[in-house]
Amino acid sequence: MSMLVLIGLLLVGGVMAWLAERIAVNLSRWVSLATVTVSLLYLLGIISGLPEGSLQLTPDPGDGSSWLLYLHIDWIERFGIALEMAMDGLSLLLVVLTLLLGLVAIASSWSEIEFKQGLFQANLLWTLAGVCGVFLAMDLFLFFLFWEVMLIPMYLLIAIWGHEKREYAAMKFFIFTQVSGLLMLLAIVMLAWHGQKVNGHLSFSYFDLLGLPLQGRSGWIMMLGFFIAFTVKLPSFPFHTWLPDAHTQAPTAGSVLLAGILLKTGAYGLLRFCIPLFPDLSAQFAPVAMGLGAAGVIYGAVLAFAQTDFKRLVAYSSVSHMGFVLLGLYAWNNLALQGAIMQMVAHGVSTAALFMMAGALQQRLHTRDMRRMGGLWHQAPRMGACAMFFAVASLGLPGLGNFVAEFLVLAGLFAVQPWLTAIAALGLITAAVYSLWMIQQTFQGKPDEQRSMSDFGSREMFAMTAMMIALVALGVYPQPVLDLAQPVLDGLHGLVQDSMLVAQVRP
Repeated sequence: MSMLVLIGLLLVGGVMAWLAERIAVNLSRWVSLATVTVSLLYLLGIISGLPEGSLQLTPDPGDGSSWLLYLHIDWIERFGIALEMAMDGLSLLLVVLTLLLGLVAIASSWSEIEFKQGLFQANLLWTLAGVCGVFLAMDLFLFFLFWEVMLIPMYLLIAIWGHEKREYAAMKFFIFTQVSGLLMLLAIVMLAWHGQKVNGHLSFSYFDLLGLPLQGRSGWIMMLGFFIAFTVKLPSFPFHTWLPDAHTQAPTAGSVLLAGILLKTGAYGLLRFCIPLFPDLSAQFAPVAMGLGAAGVIYGAVLAFAQTDFKRLVAYSSVSHMGFVLLGLYAWNNLALQGAIMQMVAHGVSTAALFMMAGALQQRLHTRDMRRMGGLWHQAPRMGACAMFFAVASLGLPGLGNFVAEFLVLAGLFAVQPWLTAIAALGLITAAVYSLWMIQQTFQGKPDEQRSMSDFGSREMFAMTAMMIALVALGVYPQPVLDLAQPVLDGLHGLVQDSMLVAQVRP
């Protein structure tokens, strides 16, 4: 029940934050901050209460007891739908990341949102609740329900509190994600129907649907339904076109949530559902998927360099960096998978910080155009130092988390596709170019003496410092994250050993 309580805390906290505005204008922000803090402490309390050594158990997807937490409550028995939720090391890592970046999102929106603050904080908390549900749901119908729950409040965050073209960006985001989500729903229903034919009973449980014989046209339709839905959210080339508009027009907190956690739901879906449910078809499709990943790395990096809008540059850099995740997942060896998971975490932190930086600049200068900036380091040295740190983190400076992630992905990918590795490595060079060019355009050069701009305050510096510490820790000592993810990868390797590994990895 603890997982339901965690999600319930966020849902109820959203309602309380909405109502709190009627008592005091700024009370909703404190209610939102308290809700996420209590949820994080509650989660950590649950994990600390688990038996010693349970984090090292090798997962057996057929046995709920091998997971850190497992819950099964019959819901719609006629259709084999249950409130089935589970948490393993991967889920734990991503839920903790979700709640920590939720705190960053609240901090970034503290003084930015000036109207309907209660409703804003409510949608922020409901988005967090939907994302946590996605990372915990093991019933595919429940998974789809949470998938939709996280989209609606994010749509409202962009449409109501976004910038000048918010209606267009919000509608584009909604259409892309909703259409791809409906494809996944069709695939889920087909998969459950096929499972009924094989198992003799209707079930949407992930554990009941593993290992089904899936071949032919229907198998490809189901696999592609999952793949498209997840790669749209990742996003991967060529399904990425909603992302720059959504990021550019979203409020700062919306961009933090999009970059930090919503994109990771796509990667999680591929790793948890798409590849294990369709191992043979995924093995056949892997060269295409890795080709899309390599194309995304280069395409996103080149387009990032072409931008003059600060937020669009960071948005296209996300397309490039998430291409490494797609490469790592479909290379499907231990190094590449560890790198993909590390990239999910490190990218979430570094890009969230850059979007928080972009929001702070826009709030102070009322522009995102880097051509109208320049010399800001003289007027805001703390902001300039933070921007430099996260820019070099994003380009993969050794000693920081992004370097560890990309190095592991490329090392694992080299054993599978050496030429794709060489192509993807070019993205690292381009990343250095656009990242340093961004710093030169905004913070270097001669300052405008007639322009006045306040530097980061204590609240913003606290959030930035916390993210800096996280990236340094991931870069210097990544072993705790790798150890937490390894049992999960061992279990997934066991599911697809005979297909994916044999087809993709050379001894």
